[in-house]
Amino acid sequence: MSDETIHIKPYLRLAGLEPLVIRPETNFVNVGERTNVTGSKKFARLIKENKYEEALSVARQQVESGAQVIDVNMDDALLEGVKAMTTFLNLMQSEPDISRIPVMIDSSKFEIIEAGLKCVQGKCIVNSISMKEGEAKFIEQAHICKAYGAAVIVMAFDEVGQADTKDRKIEICERAYKILVEQVGFDPQDIIFDPNIFAVATGIEEHSNYAVDFIEATRVIKQKMPLAKVSGGVSNVSFSFRGNEAVREAIHAVFLYHAIKAGMDMGIVNAGQLVVYDEIDPVLRNLCEDVILNKNNDTNQATEALIQYADNIKASGENAGQSSEEANKLKLAWRNDTVEKRLAHSLINGITDFIDEDTEEARLKYSAPLEVIEGPLMAGMNQVGDLFGAGKMFLPQVVKSARVMKKSVAVLTPYIEAEKERLKLVSANPGAKTKGPAKILLATVKGDVHDIGKNIVGVVLGCNGYEIIDIGVMVPADKILAEAVKQDVDIIGLSGLITPSLDEMVHIAKEMKRRGMNIPLMIGGATTSRMHTAVKIAPEYGDGVIHVLDASRSVTVASSLLNKEQKTAFLGNIEKEYVQLKSDFDNKKTVKQSTPYVEALKNKMSIDWSKFEVATPSFTGNQAIEINDLSVLVDYIDWKPFFIAWELHGNFPAILTDEKVGEVASKLFADANALLQTIIKEKWLTAKGAIGFWEASAQGDDVTLNHNGEKTQLHFLRQQARKAEGQPNFSLADFICPSTENKKDYLGAFAVTIHGIEKHIKAFEDNLDDYNKIILQALADRFAEAFAEYLHAKTRKEFWGYAKEEQLGNEELIKENYVGIRPAPGYPACPDHTEKYTLFNLLEAEKHTGITLTESLAMYPASSVCGWYFANPQSQYFGLGKIQQDQVEDYAKRKNQSLEYITRWLQPVIE
Repeated sequence: MSDETIHIKPYLRLAGLEPLVIRPETNFVNVGERTNVTGSKKFARLIKENKYEEALSVARQQVESGAQVIDVNMDDALLEGVKAMTTFLNLMQSEPDISRIPVMIDSSKFEIIEAGLKCVQGKCIVNSISMKEGEAKFIEQAHICKAYGAAVIVMAFDEVGQADTKDRKIEICERAYKILVEQVGFDPQDIIFDPNIFAVATGIEEHSNYAVDFIEATRVIKQKMPLAKVSGGVSNVSFSFRGNEAVREAIHAVFLYHAIKAGMDMGIVNAGQLVVYDEIDPVLRNLCEDVILNKNNDTNQATEALIQYADNIKASGENAGQSSEEANKLKLAWRNDTVEKRLAHSLINGITDFIDEDTEEARLKYSAPLEVIEGPLMAGMNQVGDLFGAGKMFLPQVVKSARVMKKSVAVLTPYIEAEKERLKLVSANPGAKTKGPAKILLATVKGDVHDIGKNIVGVVLGCNGYEIIDIGVMVPADKILAEAVKQDVDIIGLSGLITPSLDEMVHIAKEMKRRGMNIPLMIGGATTSRMHTAVKIAPEYGDGVIHVLDASRSVTVASSLLNKEQKTAFLGNIEKEYVQLKSDFDNKKTVKQSTPYVEALKNKMSIDWSKFEVATPSFTGNQAIEINDLSVLVDYIDWKPFFIAWELHGNFPAILTDEKVGEVASKLFADANALLQTIIKEKWLTAKGAIGFWEASAQGDDVTLNHNGEKTQLHFLRQQARKAEGQPNFSLADFICPSTENKKDYLGAFAVTIHGIEKHIKAFEDNLDDYNKIILQALADRFAEAFAEYLHAKTRKEFWGYAKEEQLGNEELIKENYVGIRPAPGYPACPDHTEKYTLFNLLEAEKHTGITLTESLAMYPASSVCGWYFANPQSQYFGLGKIQQDQVEDYAKRKNQSLEYITRWLQPVIE
């Protein structure tokens, strides 16, 4: 074994085209589950109809939504599982934007798992194997998984059945571990155990010790097999109390308190995990302790007592036998604690009602106002940071905590400023500088206008004691770096949403190196990736470049960078990882052979144009549309991306009852709807749009628009991945009737935006209310998308009228079950942002909507959407994937632009 191998830390390492390293500080890993025929009707339908290319859009949506691993399951009685898994995974591997994340091959049939293993690149997870069919079968399957380099989920299940006692859980897991490590040769960190969590308090005596069995088994498993991980479905433990969320929440909190201490690494956790153990009503907590730890286990006293308590609070979540006045007193019992505990309670629970008076009381108690911030307030925020890091608080709650902190600091600020002035007068050295909290500068780079994610990162970092200097959006490199020097910051954080922002980040890294700076650089935003950071940005700057996946990771990265003892080793490990990533990228072989452009052009989608009948739009040219009453758009809102903005992942409305985030999501949804009603009632925002339709004909991958004798050329790109027989290389031009057919066809376009947000954002900022500020920004984005959906529906049924009889609900609209598509320049099917110039000119978009394009072709206001309308019933969404130099050169000629110019804009999709 080489020295290099010895020093590799034994983390669970997964990979698609990019690595996913599960470190000790890693929180829950999000697994995208919609590519599962048993869990997604749309995906199942597309697979059954052999629409595999279209089914890729489901996978892509999961990746874009923040999934870190993508689960693929083809277990359906009407499917040939092996064929379906093979076909889909092979297609998926040719799409770099999807295949960059690891795959979880999920099936109850090992033949399907094995078929999947033959297709995936990188390192995947197999879900799952067990010894239920005996040791020989287990070993055989494990050998196969190892041969393909997969990690495995091992169920605590053997020939006798599922493990239900401590000894059985340990016995099966230890037996499986010994087999996997000693006989099969598995690395211990590639083993994930699920020792089975079962319900307690069922009234059946044999069930009373189930929680203790899991906790104690976990403790032993982690002692004996420390590199393996332990997982479990926490909601199972409280199943006896379904329907009584107050009791379930408390049971989960108590169970987790003990299970996590015992070594539990991950789990599907009810929203009750958010209950802070010490803040559970002492009576309820003691009853839950008795049940979870099976005290009085010779009788059913603990169970009976908890059932009695549950019956008393079932109706309202409070003691039903109490008067409302008594219940209110109980709710406010925390007000009798010390001021330090009251401040911490307000911070953790996001309560602003008493913060002014409590802050004033603390100010009078402490010798200096700054001591209140550095003492009880930071102690409370440290608890918030710990709970967030442990997965026991979620982003909406953290933002509320930040609001409480800001309001408290606002009370103290005048006194702090007065104290500073006093010290200046008495100080012998008034110019002396004292180092306060670490400073982090955040900016959205030049040409980019999106800042919701940056705002959230700022709030999270602020909650962990850092001073945040947010200098806004569209910030040029010179200003970012000048401000960093002026403010003497400790870290610079760059954010970007659109692909041109990636080039700007590279430029900033080069400029930092040229200026001899030594400030670490954090990279984040939807368009960024670990791979791009390693390949393009890190090589340009040698003093620390780190990609940060989301807000929850920013705290760990920042703390590692600012800890003198950790920084050198942390940056050293990052540099090794990035050097390896770059080496792998530079040396990688294309998974699937590409097709020369001339051949791809011949392999276009086959459409029988002789049967083609197109509806004539109600007008040609462009028109402006304005909506002042946004209530007409509410039914078109897709709420799922709203929750994703808050790092809450799941389908709507199921997320509102989700075991893990349901309570938080429900509260956030209620707050969002309250603000939404205010927006509508008080007419805070206005929707402005433009639509247009033109006669169109296709020539190869170009489309000519004709309006009143004036012609405009559109230019599209074609897939070049080598396809299976019968699968076309798509281009959007395929969906427009060729000029050789002598038939009239049309193409449409739209651009929509939301105006009026700025003054309300400022009002929330002035009120120190980041929570409602971020809700407002996210709602504005949702209204823009809803406006686009509304206009598309009006187009299909009225303006163009090619689907006049359409009757679709919002859920069907979200699933895109309509005829036709509306792809946007800059997105997977047509990634060239420069086509926005043509679209905007055709629509006279700036005049009609007020939208302007930045130099990087982002739209301002940020809550804006634009795109093309295709009406052909065979049109479909697809991802372009990587293209080759022959097409790049042809495209440059077609657009009459230099090769350098085209290469710069298409760089992300050029092989």
